[in-house]
Amino acid sequence: MTNQFLRVAACTPDIRIADCEHNARRIIEAVRALPEGTSLAVFPELCVTGATCGDLIIRSELLSSAELAVAQILRETVGESALLIIGVPILSGAGVSNCAAVCHRGELLGLVPKFVTGAESRHFSAELRRFCIKYAGQDTTADAHRTFTCRELPGFRLGVEVGESLNSPNPSSQELALTGATVIANPTAVIATTGGMSRRRALTALHSDRLLCAVVSAGAGKGESTTDVLYSGQRLICEQGEILADGGRSRDGTVTADIDLAHILYARRRNSSFGANYGDEVEFSLPITPLELTRKVSPAPFIPEDTGACEDILTIQAQGLAGRLNITGAHAVIGLSGGLDSSLALLAVARAYDELNRPRREIHAITMPCFGTTGRTLNNARTLAAAAGVTLHEIDISQAVTQHLSDILHDGSHDAAYENAQARERTQVLMDFANRVGGLVVGTGDLSELALGWATYNGDHMSMYGVNSSLPKTLVRHVTAYEADRCGGALAAVLRDILDTPVSPELLPSSAGEIAQKTENIVGPYDLHDFFLYYALKYGDSPARIYRLAVLAFKGWFDGGEIKKWMTVFFRRFFNQQFKRSCMPDGISAGEISLSPRGSTGWEMPSDAQSEMWMKEIASL
Repeated sequence: MTNQFLRVAACTPDIRIADCEHNARRIIEAVRALPEGTSLAVFPELCVTGATCGDLIIRSELLSSAELAVAQILRETVGESALLIIGVPILSGAGVSNCAAVCHRGELLGLVPKFVTGAESRHFSAELRRFCIKYAGQDTTADAHRTFTCRELPGFRLGVEVGESLNSPNPSSQELALTGATVIANPTAVIATTGGMSRRRALTALHSDRLLCAVVSAGAGKGESTTDVLYSGQRLICEQGEILADGGRSRDGTVTADIDLAHILYARRRNSSFGANYGDEVEFSLPITPLELTRKVSPAPFIPEDTGACEDILTIQAQGLAGRLNITGAHAVIGLSGGLDSSLALLAVARAYDELNRPRREIHAITMPCFGTTGRTLNNARTLAAAAGVTLHEIDISQAVTQHLSDILHDGSHDAAYENAQARERTQVLMDFANRVGGLVVGTGDLSELALGWATYNGDHMSMYGVNSSLPKTLVRHVTAYEADRCGGALAAVLRDILDTPVSPELLPSSAGEIAQKTENIVGPYDLHDFFLYYALKYGDSPARIYRLAVLAFKGWFDGGEIKKWMTVFFRRFFNQQFKRSCMPDGISAGEISLSPRGSTGWEMPSDAQSEMWMKEIASL
């Protein structure tokens, strides 16, 4: 447990029905075999006795044996640091309660009774009143609404929900989450049915997503009676909609995962439903120890696993633009460089015209070669326009830019003015051409460029509608590759060549026809920048946390020194270039993150915000 990562486990031991002494030994063995650094271990509902005891569950001798077994578990886990959640029946007054015992270092922190309905009321009390009890030799309290909080890591607030109340309209975990619980322990006994495991996977993941929490669920399994049904032993660990671990079809064993409490807390700070309305809580202590993370971290977090998401993105882009074109009655005008961003933008424009049942030949694509344009990109622009069926206008701007540089007494050096004059001339041509034909200039810049400020202010920075503005470079590449695979033919061939072309603004004269400027050699790899952008904006992660995740994700690709170097570039540029985002054009949001200064899903930051705090943290890594 460190940096607000928490190692948790869901355990299903091989038990025997009504043999509490045996079951206690199996539970203790499972606790002692937990991976180093495990802070929470959840065991199944009624695992001390077995969930399939039937009428035996209310027998006084079995209840007494279960109490002795819990006392044994407490004695023999004094030296274990993990918080243990163990299912056990409790004699309370005249009835029996189906409870989870919350145990830690030999102390019984509390009991959590199950909300009982239907056939279960034959054996268990349905009353959820709070009561005090002496159990396993310790005074404790049974309370279904109590949470358990770690002193050293206040973000670790545990709620316990016994059984399958996830299926109910108002599960108790909902109340627990709203009163502060970030982790829900779910000891349960799930009957195996056809399709049941898949359904429960989806339900548990959705539940963790809706409540912005982690759910650690352990189901009864091996050793349970098979007289009439089978218990699946399903073990799941989910965090905000993502399944981190799944025990599969094995009916016993342990699964572990490292959950990220910082991401949960940040998501809740962004959601006004989760306030500081904390209920009754019990505190406990855990050691803060370094963890070598086992969590899987993708080096491409923006890339969806489902290829259907690419179709969704293209549809959103096209329908957003179609709506704007329909309202304005304008023609689309787009600058086509033969590079990656303008290619995807053209694909979106073509789809928008198909949506509107307008002929693609009415799309005005303009390619504007100048000093740095290579034959490869120019030919790709021509081929792409032809394959997409749009009208291409080729306007060489070299003479106009040369005249402009002369007008401003430029000395001919390849400085910022030399480069930006080309970008602004291209924008002027697009805007004026649009005025001539009653058009709307479709912007091609992407989210990565907006984050880094890699755009000429009032040059390629400006348009009348930006279709790529919420798509980072890695996702632009992914969606373009998807479209190449989907469409085939000449269009696919030119798209694949564009994908193989180095990203470049092509503003410096080429050497022997080769691209003179490679963007990633100047600002850094987009794979890293998109990774930094994702974790900084989606989760509000600090540089130290992003660095730790990046080292794990890019192992064998980028070393720590390279990650630190380009992270410094990212955060410095992200802060310094906010002024460009403060006046960016309209653009449909098709991805998870938007840097638009407008709307509840966008990004608000003053242009004068300082980056020193972030720079100091990066320097200390």
